[in-house]
Amino acid sequence: MERIVRRHSADTTSMMTGARLKMMAGLAFLAMTALSAALLAGFFGTLHPAFDSFSHFRIHFSVLMALLALPLLASSFRLQAAAGLLFAIACLATTASALPRLWPQPAVAKPTDQAVYSLLQMNLRFNNPTPKKVLSLIGRTNPDVITLDEVSEMWTTELGTIASAYPYRILCPYPNGMFGVALLSRRPFVAGTTPRCEPRGAMATATIDFGGIDVDVAAIHLSWPWPKEQYWQIGELAQTLAGLGETAIMAGDCNAVPWSAAVRRVAALGGLTVMPSAGPTWIHRTLPDILRRYAGLPIDQVFSKGGLTLLSSKRLEDTGSDHLPVLVEFTLRPDDKQPENDHATALAASDFSVKPQS
Repeated sequence: MERIVRRHSADTTSMMTGARLKMMAGLAFLAMTALSAALLAGFFGTLHPAFDSFSHFRIHFSVLMALLALPLLASSFRLQAAAGLLFAIACLATTASALPRLWPQPAVAKPTDQAVYSLLQMNLRFNNPTPKKVLSLIGRTNPDVITLDEVSEMWTTELGTIASAYPYRILCPYPNGMFGVALLSRRPFVAGTTPRCEPRGAMATATIDFGGIDVDVAAIHLSWPWPKEQYWQIGELAQTLAGLGETAIMAGDCNAVPWSAAVRRVAALGGLTVMPSAGPTWIHRTLPDILRRYAGLPIDQVFSKGGLTLLSSKRLEDTGSDHLPVLVEFTLRPDDKQPENDHATALAASDFSVKPQS
């Protein structure tokens, strides 16, 4: 009798365990289905900006979906899990250029017959508690051009301390005093041109003389995706983007990933090419830097067109912002316009003859 009771108890426990596992598998399947719907929606961002909002988390959704699908391969949902796993891998493949780099990129040989220039893109963070880190980074990297976002009144004062090193500049305030953009340059603005600010400080543009080659350089800062105003803001900037010169480079915090409809729209309006991402650059400021580098969002973009060739890009160290700085190097093809001085460098600040702009 005791043996029968034990067997019955074991059978009951086994049934309860089986039911629990079945319920967990069902919940995992539902979660996997929801993630697949979110991933699918992200591919239809051109239909409505609400769909595009899902695209920004494609990497995260793909990884989560794959992790849910793997244990389901051993359940009654094995066929659905296999399909889900393949879909997750396919979605992840569309983000390959922006995936975190687990090892250093091989060094690219720099041309010996062309000048190499550099641009530093930084979202400063309007209330950055460590502005000296930013200024120190600028001093060490010595870029030719700097594009800046979230330029608040505090930063207007701080950036004044490097006015002698970067005398050519334009600062575009934002109505709330926090989210302006700025463009600083060692090289002179082309004589006869005027740097300009676009509505609400979303974009700054200047034509810069790089050894005799005129290049339109722009700093851009877009709002957050739908339901925020990013979609409409891009429309407001359409004319400015379309008006960029034949050779141009633009960088900024787009609050959008490189594969999103928003970034593709910006590129199309300006006739620009999106640079392969340097990797994740943003995460909430309360989270650690190591998490930002491997699980953050790659929302700081660089665009180019014309006789400009991007050589490299890399993320730099944390400077107190919730974004990582991005440093890019580029050359200008001499066959587009021959420089007046083949040996002109990006450090020829002492020979500038054009008055600084502000």
